[in-house]
Amino acid sequence: MIDIIVLGAAAGGGFPQWNSNADGCRRARSGDPAALPRTQASIAISGDGVHWFIINASPDLRTQISQTPALHPREGLRSTPIAGVILTGGEVDTIAGLLTLRERQPLTLLATDMVLETLDANPVFEALNRQVVTRTQLPLEQDVALHLVDGAPAGLGIRAFVVPGKVPLYAERGPNPAAIVENGETIGLEITDGKRRVCFIPGCARMTDALRRRLSGADLVFFDGTLWVDDEMLRAGIGEKTGQRMGHMSLMGEGGTFEAFRDLEIGRKVLIHINNSNPVLLSDSAERQQANAQGWDVAHDGMRITL
Repeated sequence: MIDIIVLGAAAGGGFPQWNSNADGCRRARSGDPAALPRTQASIAISGDGVHWFIINASPDLRTQISQTPALHPREGLRSTPIAGVILTGGEVDTIAGLLTLRERQPLTLLATDMVLETLDANPVFEALNRQVVTRTQLPLEQDVALHLVDGAPAGLGIRAFVVPGKVPLYAERGPNPAAIVENGETIGLEITDGKRRVCFIPGCARMTDALRRRLSGADLVFFDGTLWVDDEMLRAGIGEKTGQRMGHMSLMGEGGTFEAFRDLEIGRKVLIHINNSNPVLLSDSAERQQANAQGWDVAHDGMRITL
């Protein structure tokens, strides 16, 4: 079994974004049922429906745990069904939530060397006491069996793989800081119980032949849904960056996600990490209808899928 709960479906800033007065955010803030609020992107996975691993510790993690009964303490004065955290990158919206988990609770933290080096370089993350929170290197292109804190098998395995992306905004340096790279700065995860296969890719700058081969035949894919069109934020007057400048594919257009996935055989496709400017967030929008017609679901907080 692979049990999945979407803790957060939005991109950085969430929906509504705290300082946005754009139409979609106003609708979400007013309680419009067609504009459901969403926290920043994260999922929880389980092989037994009891013990969970969080993928990406968003800044909204405390709220996400509070809103998810499956992640609540169930025994003793202090406990958690959360066995570990797995990181797919070093962006603020994937690591900031780690500080929520600083109350000396035994956990395993899995991340690539690059991300672990980022954490090691910032002393604030020492709040996660290394005596109780084990930092474990997540190798690329190797099968890794997940284990509970007591060493028992969790019933799931993961495999990290490189996807095209860019360095986090705060780490941009040099003459071409927005260069798209395939060096492990951005990774995706394959999750399996030995029978079924899920791919989680919340950030991706472009489709490659290798990525197409990997995705083909997956039972479920969560994929980067940041922007509807590449210059979406410029058109709306709410930002100066394109999707490519931020390291994200757009859904529409040449080389976009819909085109890239059109002939891939995948059991179920779900958009996640969706920017507050993307009209696909609005259930009554033409863009949502178009996404659904292309065979895509749009993730929402609390969405649960069991394979």
